[in-house]
Amino acid sequence: MATPQPLPRVTAMRYVQPLREGGSLPAVVETEDGLYVVKFRGAGQGPRALVAELLVGLIASVLDLPVPRLALVDLPPPFGRSEPDAEIQDLLRGSHGLNVGIRYLDGAFNFDPAAAGDVIPAGFAARLVWLDALVTNPDRTHRNPNLLVWRRRPWLIDHGAALYVHHDWPSLTPDKLRAPFPLIAGHVLLSRSEGLEEIDAAAAATLDAATIGRLVARIPDELLAGPGLEQEGEPDVQRTRYRDYLTARLESPRAFHAAALEARERLRRSTPAPRSARR
Repeated sequence: MATPQPLPRVTAMRYVQPLREGGSLPAVVETEDGLYVVKFRGAGQGPRALVAELLVGLIASVLDLPVPRLALVDLPPPFGRSEPDAEIQDLLRGSHGLNVGIRYLDGAFNFDPAAAGDVIPAGFAARLVWLDALVTNPDRTHRNPNLLVWRRRPWLIDHGAALYVHHDWPSLTPDKLRAPFPLIAGHVLLSRSEGLEEIDAAAAATLDAATIGRLVARIPDELLAGPGLEQEGEPDVQRTRYRDYLTARLESPRAFHAAALEARERLRRSTPAPRSARR
């Protein structure tokens, strides 16, 4: 296995503005490499949410799904001391050290299925539904698509809620390991996922065991150690856990894919045809 390339690592220089749409209070932060939207380890779900952000973003890129550039963002101890908001100060104080950022896409706007559906290229929806079912991502709904449109192209953001099994590894039974993902029924692009039948084998082959191993190896030690993670084992033990979980879900037959197909067909049966189609 080739040695994986490290992720870019930058230093936070200035807190620009909070993004209050999400509960974790991410923010636009200036670094020596420009602006990033930073997710903070001091937020409610801690560093595990940052691991999900990184790992799902890396998997998405392998599947040719566009994610803004990922980076590791260091917050030095003085960072945020001048912030007047006490909540933000507490968050930044608890986030000194390594955090995760994605490149800020200046001028991007939130995806609206009714207004921006024409920017979804062929095959995109099917790959995205398949990915979100694999990584158990509950945050791609009509209410909260977590898609941006930038330069007439959709971009994936905000994967911190995915891989939620890592908040309670001991509860993972063999049945749960390969179980379908029922929440895929609420996916914002489920109805548009033409080609979902065909992409399954190719997507799974792209994410072979060696590839999953290389992606998991890019999770830095700093996100796998520290307060709250003392009982999780050494970083390499934790990486092995993520690798084994994903490779097991990717084994054929994939229940998560079959369930996504069933959910799409139920949705289509329950959706009235347009008037023009009924004439």
